[in-house]
Amino acid sequence: MRRKVIAGNWKMNMLPDEAIRFIEELTPLVKDTENEVVLCVPYTDLFYVLLNVQGTNIKVGAQNVHFEESGAYTGEISAKMLKSINVEYVIIGHSERRQYFAETDETINKKIKVAITNGLKPIVCVGETLEEREKGITFDIITKQTRLALEGIDKDQVKNVIIAYEPVWAIGTGKTATADEANEAIKKIREEISKIYGNDIAECVIIQYGGSIKSSNAREFLTKSDIDGGLVGGASLKPEEFSKIVNY
Repeated sequence: MRRKVIAGNWKMNMLPDEAIRFIEELTPLVKDTENEVVLCVPYTDLFYVLLNVQGTNIKVGAQNVHFEESGAYTGEISAKMLKSINVEYVIIGHSERRQYFAETDETINKKIKVAITNGLKPIVCVGETLEEREKGITFDIITKQTRLALEGIDKDQVKNVIIAYEPVWAIGTGKTATADEANEAIKKIREEISKIYGNDIAECVIIQYGGSIKSSNAREFLTKSDIDGGLVGGASLKPEEFSKIVNY
């Protein structure tokens, strides 16, 4: 049975002192959960969060990584750098990275490969825009993004990849797909993975739902057959709210 992974994406929020207080408040609220708890935090918070989650059940992720091991890439962070400080997860291909920083399916694929090579677990985002949804091509978009993201990744490696289905139109807008719509989209992603790797592998891959998930709707989404957790945005900035999602 697939485990549930609840990951918070802090985006460009939280100074180190705020991050430390957050961990202090969150830790007792999630200590008894059977779900995997992950916080994906800004680079400047990583050291402080990693230090303060020691001895807890909270895992730590970064929000981005470069696709080269090292070199003349001013302002970038490599997978080896993240691994050296014990980061475990990394978000790759978030729609905001695609939209504002011109990330492509090709660069996302490169990032996934370098993350896996360095022992990081990628959380790979896929999702359609409102225009694409209105055209009725949601499934075409998300299966294509999934296929291109996983190109050249073998069966053993893909077991450590998490896919996060985040409809772009639902990120930070307060809008959500219905639980049934999200589950159906995730089923299509799993079917695409099955075409590439076979059903046994597809059944092992964790696929989350993102897009304005919060405590009031978490149970509705997270009890669906194919939804294996959530990638949580704004609601992950409040310890009590985030803990309610974790303990849905």
